[in-house]
Amino acid sequence: MNAMRLDFYYDIVCPYAYIASRRVEALAARCGAELCWRPILLGGLFKTIGTDTPMNTMSPPRARLNMLDLHRQAELADVPLTVPDAHPRRTVDAMRLVIAADEATRPALTHALYRAYWVEGRDVTDRAVLAEIATAHGLDPAIIDAPGTKQALFEATAAAAERGAFGVPTVATADRIWWGADRMHLVERALGGEPPAYTPAPPKQPATVTFFHDFASPFSYLAATQIERIAAAHGARLDWRPILLGALFRDIGTPDVPLFTLSAPKRRYIGRDLADHAERWGVPFRFPSHFPLRTITPLRAALVAPALTRPLYRAAWGDDRPIDDPAVLAEVIREAGFDPEPILAGTRDPAIKAALKANTEAAAAAGACGVPTFVVHHPDGASTLIWGQDRLEQLARALDGWRPAHG
Repeated sequence: MNAMRLDFYYDIVCPYAYIASRRVEALAARCGAELCWRPILLGGLFKTIGTDTPMNTMSPPRARLNMLDLHRQAELADVPLTVPDAHPRRTVDAMRLVIAADEATRPALTHALYRAYWVEGRDVTDRAVLAEIATAHGLDPAIIDAPGTKQALFEATAAAAERGAFGVPTVATADRIWWGADRMHLVERALGGEPPAYTPAPPKQPATVTFFHDFASPFSYLAATQIERIAAAHGARLDWRPILLGALFRDIGTPDVPLFTLSAPKRRYIGRDLADHAERWGVPFRFPSHFPLRTITPLRAALVAPALTRPLYRAAWGDDRPIDDPAVLAEVIREAGFDPEPILAGTRDPAIKAALKANTEAAAAAGACGVPTFVVHHPDGASTLIWGQDRLEQLARALDGWRPAHG
């Protein structure tokens, strides 16, 4: 029986692909998969699918959190990482060198180039640097300029786009792709394996976690299905803070509905990724037929009666019910065991309106760029900001006392 093939698409310029490159071989070995290294040109991929480079479209808070998260991913994976001042460097010559190498040489050459860029800070646009690395791996540096080499890289990039790739690292089987160094656990589970688990180490003193959320977000919904379990497992106090996501976006300069600004391949991928997380956690998930949701009244209702939070999330994202419809909102409130009239009257209370505004301002002041956002308040008064439903392991570690070296 032939082993399943795992294609790993990457470019030396991407730090996330670098982190993944340090993990993918062990993953493939654990699952008995055949690993194939697939070098592509990231800039060429962006041009092929018609999208801008991600960093050019990020608000300053998101760019800051992305950089913190990059270093945290490297730290937790025990991968040395130094971002060069000159990043991003042009890697077309380096990637031509990689694609010209045979498949037996390619992994070691790739690791050497990643090490040069992300550990040693060497300039991989310098032909002398590339010549030294090429020679050490038995390659003639002149192969970079061979017409066949250029064509091979172009074709490999086009093939990646054809398979649905929109960034790196992308890992692909015959019928699926996964994007990001932070999706390796999903790849391993799909291959029948089980990634190494984090072993909790409860802190001597419990922490508090503030959970900024909005019913408008599918990511916030998924986090809401898990946050109580995680807080309880780590002895943490949980502080639910509904915010108005659209107001936060406007404050920090993000489009009102970021999903609508993404390329078609990325939107399709995110839909599947959301379903993957819902399946992993065993929770219902249906993307609403009515989207985006206007959630200002449901959020105020949750401030009036916090016990409505879970029923409202379930209605919107599990049952596809338009909770921004006043009649539907009243039904959900009644089904949850409350009298809708006083709660809906409470949503018009100036104090409740002010509380939602204050929560949103607090999220912005904390550095949030979206939801879900978690702020872990450590017993000594320090805090750790974590963003994303896919960062729950980081949250668990922080509740156990982990202090990331960056932020």
